[in-house]
Amino acid sequence: MAFGQTSGPPAGVRQIEQLSELLERAGFSSFREARHRFGLNQRQAAGKFTVTEASELIERLEAAEIVSRAEPGQPANDPAADPVANGGGGDTASTTTGGAAAGRARRRAELLGGLEDSVIAAELERRGWCCIAPIVDEPH
Repeated sequence: MAFGQTSGPPAGVRQIEQLSELLERAGFSSFREARHRFGLNQRQAAGKFTVTEASELIERLEAAEIVSRAEPGQPANDPAADPVANGGGGDTASTTTGGAAAGRARRRAELLGGLEDSVIAAELERRGWCCIAPIVDEPH
């Protein structure tokens, strides 16, 4: 592939708008501002993504939202921690982005909620993460 060429078709206007909205909710006013935090290259920081790149970043941002909404006492993979996935509550911006995004988030929450902690930890370790079991205070 030649220098500066993208590896796929360009992302559509809706995907770029959805990315922009998710970045705003994450506290960034532009793609350039979010460049280093999300590892975007110069082309992406200018708002030019392929369909695949946009889809992957959307999934990362949606997953980060789900984790940040999880209450301290609930595991992040608990579907009860995600009001949008449960069909109630949530901000109106996330419900107006379309049923497809909500459907993906709901399926992801259902899949993760059904997995054993050890399976999730093993997969994360396979991907290079370090997993430590939570410390549970036992009554004395």
